[in-house]
Amino acid sequence: MKSATGLTGSGSRDWYLQRVSAVILAVYTVVILGWILFHSGFSYEQWSGFMMTLPMKVLSLLSILSLVVHAWIGMWQVFTDYVTTRQMGPSAKGLRLVLTSAVIIAVFVYAIWGIQIFWAN
Repeated sequence: MKSATGLTGSGSRDWYLQRVSAVILAVYTVVILGWILFHSGFSYEQWSGFMMTLPMKVLSLLSILSLVVHAWIGMWQVFTDYVTTRQMGPSAKGLRLVLTSAVIIAVFVYAIWGIQIFWAN
């Protein structure tokens, strides 16, 4: 019987995806911090102009999707490692289902919201 896994059905692929998503998030952070450091005292118009350029929209979209992947894999690992029958008793399965459902809903809502912010105008 095949056991349920995080995202791809393979622990090694999940591990790889989490590392790739972490690199994308790190690059995004460096780009944002770099822009802030080189544009002290910037206005909303400057910030908006920077964030709404096509390269930043694409990088932001990649970062949103990376955050969803990274969060899902990480939380799935936490839930399956620590919300167990051995550690929490018979209620662990129900709790894990509730927590997993909450994470799925949250990352879905955040992804849609983030995409709307960058691509709706």
